[in-house]
Amino acid sequence: MSGSTLIMVALAGIFLLLFLVIRTKLHAFVALLLVSLLVGIAAGMPLNEVIISIQNGMGGTLGFVAVVVGLGAMFGKMLEVSGGAERLASTMISKFGEDKAQWALGVTGFIVAIPVFFDVGFIILVPIVYGLARKTGKSLLHYGIPLLAGLAVTHSFIPPTPGPIAVAELVGAELGWVILFGVLAGIPAMILAGPVFGRFIGKKIHVLIPDYMELEEKEYDKDLPSFAMITSLILIPLVLILFNTLSGVLLEEGNMVREILTFLGHPFVALTIATLLTFYLLGTKRGYSRQEVQNIATKALEPAGIIILVTGAGGVFKQVLIDSGVGEVLGDMMGDSALPPIVLAFLIAAAVRVAQGSATVAMVTAAGLITPLLEMVGMTGPALGLIVIAIASGATVLSHVNDSGFWLVNRYFGMDVKDTLKSWTVMETIIGLTGFVVVLIISFFI
Repeated sequence: MSGSTLIMVALAGIFLLLFLVIRTKLHAFVALLLVSLLVGIAAGMPLNEVIISIQNGMGGTLGFVAVVVGLGAMFGKMLEVSGGAERLASTMISKFGEDKAQWALGVTGFIVAIPVFFDVGFIILVPIVYGLARKTGKSLLHYGIPLLAGLAVTHSFIPPTPGPIAVAELVGAELGWVILFGVLAGIPAMILAGPVFGRFIGKKIHVLIPDYMELEEKEYDKDLPSFAMITSLILIPLVLILFNTLSGVLLEEGNMVREILTFLGHPFVALTIATLLTFYLLGTKRGYSRQEVQNIATKALEPAGIIILVTGAGGVFKQVLIDSGVGEVLGDMMGDSALPPIVLAFLIAAAVRVAQGSATVAMVTAAGLITPLLEMVGMTGPALGLIVIAIASGATVLSHVNDSGFWLVNRYFGMDVKDTLKSWTVMETIIGLTGFVVVLIISFFI
């Protein structure tokens, strides 16, 4: 089959995927599997090889992603149930002072979203935003935008959150580099989209607490865990993973210290250590029975299951593109482009994000399309980490009415669509553009 025909097959598959997700509301997991089947058949693959590609794509992706996302979800659920997020927020506001509460909320969101899903973190912490707005008389956006920016930045850029985990696995990037570049891109993104933009938009749009959202203060049957314990637990897996990556750069192969750090810093081991410590320190040591801890961990896997399956289906799509030969043609076509891979990665993710709304689907689709080019040009090491953040940045921009996050903020802040576009959508776009600019600049030196 000619290269031009394969390109048409790939484009038809992408448009069909968008149609199924947007117009027919077919679940992304099923849509990705169906499109992968059809692309493989249309590209002329033998039917049994299409099935083998699906098995290899799903198995190869989930062998890593399922373990990391599952452990991360249990870790985050224990933090949520124990009141760790509230402890972080209250301590940060106390340390920064009420006049700098915006910065405290931005930093809190940045830390909390490492183990806790974005929407859960927001729902847990939004009563603090309500309390500050009620006390000071300022717009909800003055405090809410910094919190949302902190949560959104980490949710998009820093593992073990599912998005960057999925993209890192699909493009073959080391998590240590992804964490490092995610932090470097995320800090300025959080500052600009959070306290800076929040102060501006809070003066332009005065939002009061909606009548239907007068929440009762959440009560815990146990004292909240200490700030030091919570921050230590969150940092343990990140530090171990970073040590793993840095040891591979600084120490010679065969060095005993490098071997130990490589083992301890593998995401499986690092997250297992952190999760077990969380079960003990936030669970059994604080009076929870073993059965209660088990129930909490089981409950955590319910939302994780959807993310895992969608990511696996993204791996299937990528594998079918490669095995059918479409990927090679796509790689050649993108390789002939005047745009560097990091820019192409951002633009593809942004286009899919705007079209269908889901950041996760945008990330896995962009990763599947860009991977053949990365393999063709031989991109490795830290450069792949930059590609992951570029994709995550593209999948963050221009959130609008087809994104569930848009309506979550709309409901909790009681805004109309126009004001949500002016606040939430602009905030997300600032995050995405800032993250992309940072990694683009770094790419000139790597």
